Amino acid sequence: MGNANFISLIERYHEFRDPICELVASIVTGVDEAHLVDDQERQRRELVSVAGHYPFVEILYLLDGDGIQVSEYVVEGNQTVSRKRDQGKGRDRGQRPYFRSHRAADPLVVTEPYLSTANRQLCISASRRLETETGEVYYLVLDFDLAGMLGFLMGDAARQRFEPFFKAVYVAIVVGLLGVVGLLLVSAFREGFAAVFGGNGAEHQLKPLGVIIFLTLALAIFDLARTTLEEEVLMSKDIFRHSSTRRTITRFVAAILIAVSIEALLLMFKAALGDGEHLAEAAWMMFASVGLMVGLGIYVYLGARAEAILRNQPASHAMPDRKPD
Repeated sequence: MGNANFISLIERYHEFRDPICELVASIVTGVDEAHLVDDQERQRRELVSVAGHYPFVEILYLLDGDGIQVSEYVVEGNQTVSRKRDQGKGRDRGQRPYFRSHRAADPLVVTEPYLSTANRQLCISASRRLETETGEVYYLVLDFDLAGMLGFLMGDAARQRFEPFFKAVYVAIVVGLLGVVGLLLVSAFREGFAAVFGGNGAEHQLKPLGVIIFLTLALAIFDLARTTLEEEVLMSKDIFRHSSTRRTITRFVAAILIAVSIEALLLMFKAALGDGEHLAEAAWMMFASVGLMVGLGIYVYLGARAEAILRNQPASHAMPDRKPD
């Protein structure tokens, strides 16, 4: 889901909590535990194998029976974490909720979402109790990127790979729109200069309206460029949420509605000053603005009601509460 915001991710997690926990449990259970305890290279190969099938798997490490980390982090990318001060080995994780749950004789534990200390992104952890032939107890821990997991479950992984390209195209479009805004502002200043230093004929009286037209178009196009930049580049957008799509459409249509309404008023002002050639077009533009506003209101109302109905549907995947990490 790309750079999805945390609230959206947490909402999605609770919506798909059952399948997420089942998938995580199956991944951890499927890890080959042979020689993992004392073989860092085997840990690396095992993570490579798991991440090959599930690219949202991020980190693998082991704890001893007291909750002390006995292996360095092994991270996605087939390499050991290389941080200046901390590779995780030797850290006491005995107070982690998943470790305390193991103390309560739970052999497999999945946490609630929490902020990873490795990359400050939302993740979940799953741990599994291991017992060697000599009777020593260890715990295998895997960290999972929550955004990547949700994208995997919802079939959104392919789109996420193209998202940087999409954003680059939107940026190029915004730059082009801003260039048009600059040209319109230059034209507006030229019209203003002509209005101040021009003649006193009937055509001269319409010059200020020309300035307003250029400025209005510049304002509408700038608002369109700003909306595109905010909605498609800067803001995190959950395409599976009807509210996100509704917000984007509302902002785009509102920008167009304002521009059309102002242009209709300007044509009417021209007619009042004696240039009534486009009075009929102005009236039709005003009717179009009213129809656009009514249609937008109906769309927003019905969209909000539909989403409220979907949100109020009883959840069929409730699970017992788990302690967050």
